[in-house]
Amino acid sequence: MARFRDINIQPSGETAWFGGGVYDGQATEYLWEKGYVATTGACNCVGMLGPGLGGGHGPLEGVYGMISDNFRQLNVVLANGTAITVNETSHADLLWGMKGAGHNFGVVTSFELNIYPRGPDLWHYHNYIWRGDKLDAVFTAFNNFHNNGSTPVNMTVNFGGFQLNPTVSTTDPTIWWTFAYRGTAQEAERLLAPFNAIGSVHEDSGDVPYPGVSIAQGNGENQFICQDNEVRITSTAGLQVYNLTAEHQIYDGFKRRIASNPTLAAGAGILHEGYSTEAVDNKIPEDSAYPFRADHHLMLVQIIIPPGNASIERAAWEWATEVTDQWNGGQPERLVNTYVNYANGYEPVEQVYGHEPWRLERLGALKK
Repeated sequence: MARFRDINIQPSGETAWFGGGVYDGQATEYLWEKGYVATTGACNCVGMLGPGLGGGHGPLEGVYGMISDNFRQLNVVLANGTAITVNETSHADLLWGMKGAGHNFGVVTSFELNIYPRGPDLWHYHNYIWRGDKLDAVFTAFNNFHNNGSTPVNMTVNFGGFQLNPTVSTTDPTIWWTFAYRGTAQEAERLLAPFNAIGSVHEDSGDVPYPGVSIAQGNGENQFICQDNEVRITSTAGLQVYNLTAEHQIYDGFKRRIASNPTLAAGAGILHEGYSTEAVDNKIPEDSAYPFRADHHLMLVQIIIPPGNASIERAAWEWATEVTDQWNGGQPERLVNTYVNYANGYEPVEQVYGHEPWRLERLGALKK
């Protein structure tokens, strides 16, 4: 899709057409220069469309909803070669399906998406690194901060978790985290006071235009997260709150693997994503195929392993499954949910596309 990267702002200034190959960093830079923003993901090297077809979480979802919530229409080539336009008056049922479960209906060559005035000139970021002995304090602060879906709307995205950082410790994982705030440092730091009170081993913060936020958070096109041609083992879960017992289990499992399998541990990251979700929660769940609006945190195990090493690969899958089971075990009252964009393909269909029978039946009918 690299040849499909045009962006055309419409005369109304309310929408833009994007080629199917447009990626987040490209869209953010272009629109910002023109005075606009759009719902994209948080990682500059990731395409807009692929995540959008599966929902599409991102920094502006608390203000404007997910990427899929902002689809106006899509140009789609079906498997039989027919080219159609999908919108509210043409193939409306297919539009419903492509808002959250849209990866397998056809090839999207372009799409029209809502855009918005760009807002504050500067955003604030704050990055932290804590030692493991701060785990209880950190996750208690997070549960109070997010309050099960009540995150302040301008505290747009935070993510972090456990990784091996040899500059801090060669035997214990560290806890790292990054926050992005849509507004001034003064406003942001007032909200971040509980985290500032937890003794860290490293902090950095600053104010940047919105296109610089991804780089400040480590998600730039040339940064580690965007390396390609890697073997990645992944697993995921959707949560409402953090369970401290589960987080201790996951942290201790990481520490054991640093001692027993340092090659495996060196490539591992246990990621926790949190968003302001007000605009996502305000959407009517039945209006799109996206099934999991009540999941306020996206969890991801990502383990980069050397290619062609079967024993390391088996160990990575075992670890990824263990962590996901621990996350889900910490919320026994909830069904297991899998964000489709993070799915590894081994999950049952209802975990990916929704547990309601009517939702699966409607999607199944679209496939016929």
